[in-house]
Amino acid sequence: MTRLEIALGDITEEHVDALVNAANESLLGGGGVDGAIHRAAGPALARAGAALAPCAPGDAKATPAFDLAPVKHVIHTVGPVWEGGRFGEDDTLASCYRRSLALADELGANTLAFPAISTGVYRFPVDRAAHIAITTVRSTPTTATLIRFVAFDQANYDALSTALAENPNS
Repeated sequence: MTRLEIALGDITEEHVDALVNAANESLLGGGGVDGAIHRAAGPALARAGAALAPCAPGDAKATPAFDLAPVKHVIHTVGPVWEGGRFGEDDTLASCYRRSLALADELGANTLAFPAISTGVYRFPVDRAAHIAITTVRSTPTTATLIRFVAFDQANYDALSTALAENPNS
């Protein structure tokens, strides 16, 4: 069974097999979590991402982690920009988690860390995003033994913790 954990902190300091990056479609880096991961991994990450781009919202692509050792892989996924929920944002966000898990399984990543996808500059409502993250990961078959959600702020941490408490085994 997969163990789920919630942490508050810097995802680039995680010691897992794979980090999930809340990327933009270019996979070249940007702000927030994406920028932090790119800075920590070094310029080779942007070059590797550029070779795979573009990445559509809801999809995921993997690169080596470069200078993020001991992490082996970065799984880049593009979350939806919140536009009021009328354009399939919930389904696109759930797809980010499902595709990332499928890719982690293909890579043999037993441990991985997810950020709070789309809750920063993409403005996805934090509580709603946390519920989607937890329920999607709980319902998606995976070989991963540990999945850690790493919140960048207290609001995301609290929302993820609440969603996990409300869905302990679903």
